[in-house]
Amino acid sequence: MNRPAARRAPAALAAVLLLAACATQSSAGVEAEAPGFLLGLWHGFIFPVAWVISLFMPDAAVYAVPNNGGWYDFGYFIGVVFLGVGARKSHVVYRERIVRVRG
Repeated sequence: MNRPAARRAPAALAAVLLLAACATQSSAGVEAEAPGFLLGLWHGFIFPVAWVISLFMPDAAVYAVPNNGGWYDFGYFIGVVFLGVGARKSHVVYRERIVRVRG
């Protein structure tokens, strides 16, 4: 390791730790009525329609905030990838077999 980089590494580490110390988290709990897995699944499934609507209506959103965290995110992911946009086949490759007859 060259000398200038060796001198900058501790300073960079200190800067990262200083910035990380400034991070805060909300202490407010999530309400019991907050969207969970099933609403995340639904919101992921209707994502394309909700996105188009959100372009024209400022009150429409494609993601529920606040939600109950990981379960909502997991449902949203499943809805988008497996049920929604990601579930469509967009590219089909046909591979033909060429048979050559010697004769």
